[in-house]
Amino acid sequence: MYNLFRQCIFQMDAETAHNFTLQCLKFAGHPLLQTLLKSVIGTPKGLAKTVMGVRFPNPIGLAAGADKNGDAIDGFGALGFGFVEVGTVTPLAQDGNAKPRQFRLIEAEGIINRNGFNNNGIDYLIENVKKARYRGVIGINIGKNKQTPLEHGKDDYIFCLNKAYNYAGYITVNISSPNTPDLRQLQYGDYFDDLLQSIKLRQAILADQYNKYVPIAVKIAPDLSEAELVQIADTLVRHKMDGVIATNTTISRDNVTGLKNAEEQGGLSGKPLQQKSTAIIKRLNEELKGQIPIIGSGGIDGVQNAQEKIAAGAQLLQVYSGLIYHGPKLVKELVKTIK
Repeated sequence: MYNLFRQCIFQMDAETAHNFTLQCLKFAGHPLLQTLLKSVIGTPKGLAKTVMGVRFPNPIGLAAGADKNGDAIDGFGALGFGFVEVGTVTPLAQDGNAKPRQFRLIEAEGIINRNGFNNNGIDYLIENVKKARYRGVIGINIGKNKQTPLEHGKDDYIFCLNKAYNYAGYITVNISSPNTPDLRQLQYGDYFDDLLQSIKLRQAILADQYNKYVPIAVKIAPDLSEAELVQIADTLVRHKMDGVIATNTTISRDNVTGLKNAEEQGGLSGKPLQQKSTAIIKRLNEELKGQIPIIGSGGIDGVQNAQEKIAAGAQLLQVYSGLIYHGPKLVKELVKTIK
């Protein structure tokens, strides 16, 4: 059934297809339709797992970017995900980069996007999170507005943290998208130290205010040198971050040279990212030595490469591009198999 649906939506450009699918899933979020959807795809329960102090119904989640505004949380939840990460969201609504900004590399099962954090703003997303009936864990992925200078970037993250804290199962700090100018500089040096210190101080205040501890993860890029990765791991440990998501999209085109759309600017996700993201997870795990849990993301399109990420050190997994190419059956297979 999904193969027919994919043939139809792949006749549309990538962003139009994404928006259409999102509307379908938003509609599928109705309780009666959720029941029907679950009966059709037969989603298994999977095995619950506690990571970052949070109990996840199963270890398979939806990666950020699929539902930036939290419009279809219940629909995605009905596919069987143990957690759904919404966003990236910024303090103010922004249009993102000029269209077209999403491109398929069908032969490689890849996707390039240069969306630029297009979203309706944190307040809009929080209202959707409040209305969601989904019983899994909701992660909220936060970023900075494009017009915010880098030296004031932490202010945007603190603003979103204040808004999201009471409604999130966990919060992700996205400093690794390649589509907001200079954003990745926040992964390094004084910027990184200052950002994490400010976030941890604010987290402590919010934990007292709401009488609950909401863990905070940091999402990193796959395009890191050995020295950069070691430094990031050390900084995460020093600031006692709760988790790390490895990885975001890549700017590398090593695996897709010569393919249609391969020269488009933006972050590449999907199957071409598989090995690079798994290598980052493995090396990161060696540095962290179990002190901080890793959420693995990047190119998961089947049980085998999902298990490779678990073996490399990931405790939870996230999918997005694989869902586009393989449909809900991928979620079912992963939930049933990955422990």
